[in-house]
Amino acid sequence: MSTSREADVVAPSSDSPLTDAEVRRLREDFPILQTVVHGHPLVYLDSGATSQRPLAVLDAEREFATSLNAAVHRGAHTLAAEATEVFEDARATVARFIGADEGEIVWTSNATEAINLVAYAISNASLGRGGAAAEGLRLREGDEIVTTEMEHHANLIPWQELAARTGATLRVIPLDDHGALRLDVAAELIGERTRLVAFTHVSNVLGIINPVEQLVAMAHRVGALVVLDACQSAPHLPLDVRALDVDFAVLSGHKMLGPTGVGALYGRRALLEAMPPFLTGGSMITTVTTTEAEYLPPPQRFEAGTQRVSQVVALAAAIDYLTAVGMPRIAAHEAAFGARLVDGLAAIDGVRVLGAGIELPRVGLASFDVDGIHSHDVGQFLDDRGIAVRVGHHCAQPLHRRLGITSSTRASTYLYNTEAEVDAVIDGVQGAIDFFRRGA
Repeated sequence: MSTSREADVVAPSSDSPLTDAEVRRLREDFPILQTVVHGHPLVYLDSGATSQRPLAVLDAEREFATSLNAAVHRGAHTLAAEATEVFEDARATVARFIGADEGEIVWTSNATEAINLVAYAISNASLGRGGAAAEGLRLREGDEIVTTEMEHHANLIPWQELAARTGATLRVIPLDDHGALRLDVAAELIGERTRLVAFTHVSNVLGIINPVEQLVAMAHRVGALVVLDACQSAPHLPLDVRALDVDFAVLSGHKMLGPTGVGALYGRRALLEAMPPFLTGGSMITTVTTTEAEYLPPPQRFEAGTQRVSQVVALAAAIDYLTAVGMPRIAAHEAAFGARLVDGLAAIDGVRVLGAGIELPRVGLASFDVDGIHSHDVGQFLDDRGIAVRVGHHCAQPLHRRLGITSSTRASTYLYNTEAEVDAVIDGVQGAIDFFRRGA
């Protein structure tokens, strides 16, 4: 199965930022970017929440639905066999994209489900499920799970629940006054009782790229497993789970040009083989009696029920699109826009850019607080100009609380954004301040 359109304007071997001419050409592949909002051309700066989809992705899902739609791994007829082939080809595409083997990729509905899959599999192992093979996954009273104060709720609440179910203790790596992880404290927290360390690769609030290698080294030195939230890194950076040496990683399709309703879990093959299932039912079994069942090996062990096949095919098309553009070029584009956002917003009197003082590389994302103006009011003012941003706590209440605020405004870019759009949000924030201060 081939998509009807491809990104063919840039060379994936290059690592220079995308030019404005290249971005304008890419924008032709995204019909929604021609939308007019309140009389203004749409400036979409909310890709950190959900990215837009190119025609190649839209076409791929439609083509599957109109020519190959059938249940996978279930039918012996030709259509089912062809559907199964493209479904598994998509798994191989994701695996190549992140440096894994295809047998290490499990389909999920989103990254939240993927994290919960790991948490509940460990919980089930802790109840004795999985037999001797799962012994190394079991948590007991006195064991510790470590996460961080900057996590998205999806990488915090599942660990809170796992600790409650198993009697383990949840410990949290704190942030400094700028919002960076306190690595000195992390080195003290991650100790002989630590069994699992879960953290985000890129903060969905600060836009900073965390020092994965250091945290992985701390965890593996004491034999702890590492779960990496790659939701904000997989769309924007070259990602190699082998090189990063993580044990699990999760990503979400809708943040990387793909559809909603599909995500993926990477797990080391030996760990997936040891894990008891999370969801049970059809398609993940070998033999079933009225009293017991035997389960398939991974990844099918973790893919109960009818799968999200057209979404999987569309996600593979999104990855093909990103690969054609070149992840190193996208990363360079994002780094330049991240710096432009931070510098431009920080230069405005009364604006505090969260994480601006952190000396770490970043993606094209910046969250900020405007003195005396609620984030919702800033967002509404920008929306009246056709500028779409995110407002609120971005599912990261502990981080905002640590930095002394309840909410912020977030602008997040992607490969289809231009310098003019970055400047538009900076100008728009100044306009919001002038407007509300005049009203005061």
